[in-house]
Amino acid sequence: MTEGMHEYTTHGSCARKIRFEVKDGTVHNIQFDGGCNGNLKMISKLLEGMTPAQIAERCSGNTCGAKSTSCADQLARAMME
Repeated sequence: MTEGMHEYTTHGSCARKIRFEVKDGTVHNIQFDGGCNGNLKMISKLLEGMTPAQIAERCSGNTCGAKSTSCADQLARAMME
């Protein structure tokens, strides 16, 4: 993944967009537009400083309720792009 700021438009989750920065191969400043504010702030803190591959591995396949995806799963997809 290239260095710098990234923005990902989500599909099928409550969060509409995800923004994050890649610096020195690790992810920083993850921000979600929409979604469950408290939960997504905690996800951002827990994943701070991980590599995109680590985040994709941990978050991929997570679902929310009856949905086939979640905000965390959408973050994993953003990391894989």
